[in-house]
Amino acid sequence: MLEGCAIATMDDAGTEHARGHIVVAGNRIAAVGPGVAPMTDATDGSEIRQIDASGCLATPGLINTHHHLYQWATRGMAADATLFEWLTELYPVWAAMDAEIVVTVATAGLGWLAKTGCTTTADHHYVFPRSGGDVLGATVAAAREVGLRFHPTRGSMDLGASSGGLPPDDVVESRDEILAATEVAIAKFHDPSPESMLRIGVAPCSPFSVSAELLTEAAQLARNRGVRLHTHLAETADETRYCAERFGRTPVEYLDSLDWLGTDVWLAHAVHLDDAAIARIAATGTGVAHCPSSNGRLGSGICRTPALLEAGVPVGLGVDGSASNEASSLLDDVRQAVYMARAVGGPQAMSVRQALRMATRGGAQVLGRPDDLGVLEPGKLADIALWRLDTLPHAGIADPVAALVLGARPPVELLLVNGQPVVEHDRLVTVDEDDVAAAARRASARAAARR
Repeated sequence: MLEGCAIATMDDAGTEHARGHIVVAGNRIAAVGPGVAPMTDATDGSEIRQIDASGCLATPGLINTHHHLYQWATRGMAADATLFEWLTELYPVWAAMDAEIVVTVATAGLGWLAKTGCTTTADHHYVFPRSGGDVLGATVAAAREVGLRFHPTRGSMDLGASSGGLPPDDVVESRDEILAATEVAIAKFHDPSPESMLRIGVAPCSPFSVSAELLTEAAQLARNRGVRLHTHLAETADETRYCAERFGRTPVEYLDSLDWLGTDVWLAHAVHLDDAAIARIAATGTGVAHCPSSNGRLGSGICRTPALLEAGVPVGLGVDGSASNEASSLLDDVRQAVYMARAVGGPQAMSVRQALRMATRGGAQVLGRPDDLGVLEPGKLADIALWRLDTLPHAGIADPVAALVLGARPPVELLLVNGQPVVEHDRLVTVDEDDVAAAARRASARAAARR
């Protein structure tokens, strides 16, 4: 039982309680409401843990819809580069990474996501060094250890520099290798059950690193296996020019021609979209992962998020890779989403509650989990963030949601994932965060030394 906290449920009515309660039974929410919780005995005879949540705000756990966890090992590199320059500098480092480095830095990235209120995260892993071992499995192992709900995608690149793509030839795979490895990943890891902690997606990297044949066959594979599709799209003006020169189409038109839009697809970034592209994305039910901090860090541009939302596009938020968003905190991206929208559209372009909704309900919709995640109401999975708002940085802020979104990042008093504590009193309880930090420093140094 959580009692005495403000609650932002994110339900259809936008229900909020200035002082309320949440009851969790097993891995589901049993009750949410104003005032104190009704006294009851646990039906299974277990002890009831009562938590005084006074001074806190409870929200659904944040849902991160786009990440590259392995990039934690290369944070701070190419700090002033454009996207294509940044990729060119970092590809050789990523090509030398192995599963040992990946599991270590992914644990750090996942632990920090948890400490900043994230309960579910996607991950897009698309670099598979031939001597690197099972790097996708390393991210899965890290998520299990930290305890986050995980939606990794088996990424891929088959279009190297010699074939007109951007990545060097030594970091791409053949189409047959990719499709076979993707089949194995789905069979090994994907759990489609409603309470799933692990779901796999299929994610060819981008139009400038993947052939049309791979995009087509990957979509067929994913739809045959009932899993979701993901890719980068329209992130930079360079990509728009590339698609015009190579395919004679805009990025959205190119994907559409390959049957790559639909309710089972979500696109990362979607910055450079005209009205026709937004209308087509909306008409097909395609989702978007908005990554404002990364787009700002790389100077890629500002996503037309208000226009996407107005058109009815499902929009979630993503931190993107840690090497293009060194903060890697989804709560920071909630604030950045507000700031970027208002910077170009004025003070009414996006409200704090719209931004928080993108990070919760929006993310659940984008990842195909709207029935179980993203809302605090009875029957939903117990993925809950409890934010402490009674310390100095938030003293006197009248609206708790504004305090969370616009104020300094608050301590996480409690983070429940599937009803289990992952963070308590602003400390990870599933792993030793000091040991994780030390190991991540060593792994990052090893990765840098291999350049």
